[in-house]
Amino acid sequence: MAEGPPRGRTPSPGPGGAPGPPSPRAAGAAAGSAGAVSPPAAASKWVRLNVGGTYFVSTRQTLCREPKSFLCRLCCQDGPELGSDKDETGAYLIDRDPTYFGPILNYLRHGKLIINKELAEEGVLEEAEFYNIASLVRLVKERIRDNENRTSQGPVKHVYRVLQCQEEELTQMVSTMSDGWKFEQLISIGSSYNYGNEDQAEFLCVVSRELNNSTNGIVKEPSEKAKILQERGSRM
Repeated sequence: MAEGPPRGRTPSPGPGGAPGPPSPRAAGAAAGSAGAVSPPAAASKWVRLNVGGTYFVSTRQTLCREPKSFLCRLCCQDGPELGSDKDETGAYLIDRDPTYFGPILNYLRHGKLIINKELAEEGVLEEAEFYNIASLVRLVKERIRDNENRTSQGPVKHVYRVLQCQEEELTQMVSTMSDGWKFEQLISIGSSYNYGNEDQAEFLCVVSRELNNSTNGIVKEPSEKAKILQERGSRM
């Protein structure tokens, strides 16, 4: 009685010396190996940028905050519209000033405009316009406009007047103060004058007003009520 091939041994070659068909288990293993796809690298979400020789690293999610921006079109879209060279490290080459790129990238990260004191706001505006980040352009323009308004107005100055009056005139004088005048201090100087049988207490009333009353730096002329206060002060 003939015995079959021993278990676990390779089948004998077929006719003509050709190898026999592989076993079902071996065939399945070969198919699985050929069809396997390696998982994407974990670092693929990170983007490396070479801006004027300085390296910046950020995520694609951050760079895609503004869909119409230069950075989103450069490295976040399928089939990017913008062609860009890469250096030997694989970083995107961007020929811009790296000094002003920090505020641009930080704005995309947290949505706030933060500019260090040593940086010119005009430089940040120039870069925001280049990278086509419309919301940031508006914020920087508003910051520049506010600073220009404060500079044109200059520091706030005050005009002080010292008015002398009697005790019975205090209420009337305070009630007539307007047009920017405000009470600062009341100083009693005793009773220097005697009217009839009663001494009349005398006071010095210090009032002030901002010198710059208009937004364009033009000082308004005092009103009639203010002139009355000034005339009373001439009694000193």
